[in-house]
Amino acid sequence: MQSNDRLRPIHGGNRQWASSIASASPESILDFSASINPLGPPASAIAAIQAHLNDLNHYPDPEYALLRQALGKFHQLESDWILAGNGVAELLTWVGRDLSQLSATVLFSPAFTDYYRALKTFDCVVEKYPLLSKKELFCLNAELPEVEDAQKKGILINNPHNPTGYLFSRDSLLPYLERFALVVIDEAFMDFLSPEIQQSLIDLVPSHPNLVILRSLTKFYSLPGLRLGYAIAHPERLQRWQAWRDPWCVNALAVAAGMAVLEDKEFQQQTWTWLAEARSQLSTGLSQITGLSPLPNVANYLLVKTEVAGSILQKELLQNDKILIRDCLSFPELGDRYFRVAVRLEHENQKLINALSKLS
Repeated sequence: MQSNDRLRPIHGGNRQWASSIASASPESILDFSASINPLGPPASAIAAIQAHLNDLNHYPDPEYALLRQALGKFHQLESDWILAGNGVAELLTWVGRDLSQLSATVLFSPAFTDYYRALKTFDCVVEKYPLLSKKELFCLNAELPEVEDAQKKGILINNPHNPTGYLFSRDSLLPYLERFALVVIDEAFMDFLSPEIQQSLIDLVPSHPNLVILRSLTKFYSLPGLRLGYAIAHPERLQRWQAWRDPWCVNALAVAAGMAVLEDKEFQQQTWTWLAEARSQLSTGLSQITGLSPLPNVANYLLVKTEVAGSILQKELLQNDKILIRDCLSFPELGDRYFRVAVRLEHENQKLINALSKLS
């Protein structure tokens, strides 16, 4: 038998593992470890799935033409600049293969765990630059120092940054387009920001063949079980990726749901309204608990510095309250000094605040 520590997940959302710690069913776990929209899945997605059940009798269109056209309309791009994928995770694999052709890949650390998986697959050399200052809690080193031979290297950034929730401005990212051979921006959480404050570089892709943007449709629309993401890049790059990968990476029901939610303006507005209020409530509540210091951010999750080990808090919350938070042991730069929590509905946020207050 393997111990629970050896089985500790490196991603959030593993309710099966959490249930073994809590001695409860997976369905009873209140999951703050996965940063998924708690309002969804939207009714538009459910209706689209139900309407397309007969599509299960047929293979999907291997080119995903209709979905790409819908995404092109959404972003005001021609569809050949878009490639649908089995979540951002699949697309990161092809990012890793392209980056492996360069001398090194630059990351801001701590970095999303799956970046290392994709880069290691193709033996990429990784150069890490710290985003968090070790001296001051709220000091971020968002200015990348001079990188030697940057024109021979790539850079992979998520914006907003995971796990800190820090938002890089467009202006701060623009110089990288001239300095690096390949710039990959993972915008998986960008749609949680209302349009007027987003800092996306999607509109720059047609004029920069060295720019790749990754987007997710499963986090904002609460569809992680369907696995749906997409890349925006030069058509020649995307054609190369298409030739590398397995056929039919995106299932027919994911295509139907994806096309429907892109048109769901009401759900999009509901999400932006919910997040602004709920994030403030959760951040304020956590900051009032002795020993906890949430970092300011713009995303639908909070990185929290803790005086009590994050893994201990995780275990006690599961055993006492059936609440799952994300420890940061998979981020070597953070370790047990931090934990991460998703922003959920206000009554759920309050349940977490109350449970952590009892442990302080």
